[in-house]
Formats: sequence, structure tokens, C-alpha cells
Amino acid sequence: MVILIAIILICVLLAAGVSVSLAFGAVLILLAYTGGYDVSGFFATGHWKMNTVILLAIPLFIMAGDIMQRGKIAKPIVEIAELLFGHLRGGLSAASVVASAMFGAISGSGAATLTCIGSIIMPHLRKARYPDGISGALVISASPLGLLIPPSGAQLLYAWVGQLSVLKCFLATVIPGLILTALLIIVNFVILRNDTNIKITAVPDRFFRVFAKKTAFATPAILMPLIILGGIYGGIMTPTEAAGVAVIYAIPVGFFVYRGLTLSVFYESMKHSAITIGVVMVMIFTVLIASRFLIFEDIPGMAEDLIFSISENPIVVILMINLVMLLIGMLMDDISGIILSASLLLPIAQGAGMDPIHFAAVLGVNLGMGNITPPTAPLLYLGAQVTDVPVRRLIWPTLIFIVFAWLPTLLLTTFMPQIALWLPDLLLG
Repeated sequence: MVILIAIILICVLLAAGVSVSLAFGAVLILLAYTGGYDVSGFFATGHWKMNTVILLAIPLFIMAGDIMQRGKIAKPIVEIAELLFGHLRGGLSAASVVASAMFGAISGSGAATLTCIGSIIMPHLRKARYPDGISGALVISASPLGLLIPPSGAQLLYAWVGQLSVLKCFLATVIPGLILTALLIIVNFVILRNDTNIKITAVPDRFFRVFAKKTAFATPAILMPLIILGGIYGGIMTPTEAAGVAVIYAIPVGFFVYRGLTLSVFYESMKHSAITIGVVMVMIFTVLIASRFLIFEDIPGMAEDLIFSISENPIVVILMINLVMLLIGMLMDDISGIILSASLLLPIAQGAGMDPIHFAAVLGVNLGMGNITPPTAPLLYLGAQVTDVPVRRLIWPTLIFIVFAWLPTLLLTTFMPQIALWLPDLLLG
């Protein structure tokens, strides 16, 4: 009975907008006073689990993403995408998807991608008379690409919780991320194909000369993901070392190349990063303790028995797992959702015959879709602030992108395992 009350309390608090760390903290206090548990053991476990070098990558990637945003390092990438696609009706909004995929490969965060790319691209879209609702919804729908295009902080956490290869988890989400990018662009072109109000940018007379000039200017920004990904997949750096290199690389580029950083801006970036890191680490700690409690009470086993009592058909079981992950994504941020889903649902997915590396890709797509799915949708409400578009004008076009881009990607990733497994098997065996 106490467990049921705790689960209901978590859902109510999260739906009411209480932060994840406070929601789980309140439940842990309830369990400590009503369940007769030795809470000190749970706290010791949380401290022991967080005492790992792997987790250092999370704060370092947060710092790198914030420095990139304030240092205007993503702006030349957006300008190249605008040059390539701006002459097409719907091309400029398609450029925002490409830019989100590229920035997501560096920041690994949906919120950071949305904040950075949304604030840069939306003024250009308004100037070109793109519909605000559709443009904002597309930027929001593309922001969770940071969960799929590696190196992803969420996938690093999943590999850490599941004791899996970090590189394999990174590679498992590459093809789903590319499929989602392509579908978002296609749906965007279909929606805007007959919109004659859109102002189309003329192709420059000396296109290749302009392209070469912009590419040269953007080279330091483009090199950043190449250095990070090349170092990780080439075996030169661990993900944690790559995150550190990203920070060290972003600082001089932001100061001296793109001149977006000044001493005051850099101070603000470090202060904001420190606050974010503190929130994230406390959140990870509380969710770890909560997941430890779930394991202690054998909640994953009880959930597995419940699901298999409804049906033993692997397809039905996997569909139910997907539904639970989607609901978790609607209520929580990506980091909390990853930890809880890995603790609660990974054993059930393996019981249904799903490879844990395959599950990494399915989990990433599910949580990303949940983060933009109404009525809760954390990224949808953040996107309304970033794009300055009312939520009521974002909901319907966002649902269109979910149905025709996110949902097909999820179904393909779920029921065609080789989409997730082919690349890890090819490169790592």
C-alpha cells in the first residue's frame, strides 16, 4: 500500500510541475517515515554509484553546450544550412533541423539544442514570413535529436546504469537519429509546399565562392564535433576526456574566433552551468536512490509479472514497454527518464527478448518523443518561451510532426532491431 501511495505521489507531483529531485525526495521522506526503511543504506548506495569518472562527462558536456550557445559557435553552422536550403520553400525551416542535429551532436542535450538553435533561427524564420506555429513546432520537434545524435549524455547514463558499452549505445542511436532528421524535413516540406507567403532567398551569383567563404568561417565550429566523435570512436579519448576537450576547445573559439564570449559572458556561462550541474547531480542522486528502492522492493520483477500476466506475446509486451517509456518522457526530463527506465524496464525488455543495445535506441526515441508530447511535454513549454510562440499555436503542428516523423521512427526502431544494431555490430563487433 505504501508503494502504491508513493507511485501516485510521484506522478501527481511531477504532473503539478514539481522538479524531479524534489518529487523523488518527498517520496523518499514518506517512505522513511512510514515504511520503516533504513534510509542511510540507500544514501550510501547513491553516493557509491555516483563516485565514478564516467559521470564527469555530464557536467563537462553541460559546460561545453552553454559556452557554445553564448559564444555564438553554432551561428555559422546555421548560416551554412540557410545558404544551402534558403532558396527552397520550407528550406530555411529544414535548415533548423540540420542545425539541431549538428548541435545535438555536441551538446547531447535537447534543452540546450532548443535554446541555442531556437534563439538563432527563429528571427530568420520570422523575417522570411514562415508561419510561427509550424516553425516553432519544428524547432521543438528537432531539439530531442540531442538524445540520439552521439555523443549523448543520456545514452552515457544508460550505458552506466546498464553496465553496457558506451560506444555501442552511442552508435545504436545514429541511424534512428538520421531517419528522424529526414522525416522531419520531409514533413516540413509537405506542410509548407503551398505557402506562398514564405519569402524565398535567392541563390547568390557566386554560390560556390560564398559557400567556401562561409564554410571556412564555420570550420572551427564544424571541427568541434569531428574532434569529439573522432576521438571517441578512434579510441583516442574516453567520453569523459572528450567532454573535457570540448570545453577546452570551445573557450578559445568562443573568445577569439567568433567573439561571442567576453569575460562577463564567460562568467555568466560558468555560473549558469554550475547551477545546472548542481540541479542535474542532485536529480541523478535522488533518482538513483529511488531506483535502488525499486530494486530493493523488487518492483521491476512485479512489473514484469504484471505485464506478462496481461500477455506473453513479445510484440504486445514491447508495445506496453514503449507506452510506459513515453509516459515517463512526458513527465520527466531526459536524464531522470533514462535512469528510471533503465532500472525499471530494461529487465522486462530483456525478458521479452530485446537486446539491451537495441533497447538503448528505443529508449532514446521514446523519451525524446515524450519530451514534446502534450499535455505535459517539458520541451514544448520551454520551446514556447524560446520561440516566443503561445503553446496553443504549437500543439497541433507538434502533433503532426509526432505522428508523421517521431512515431514512424519509433516503430521502425522498435520492430526492426538492425536499425539500431547494424552500426555497433559493424564497427565494434
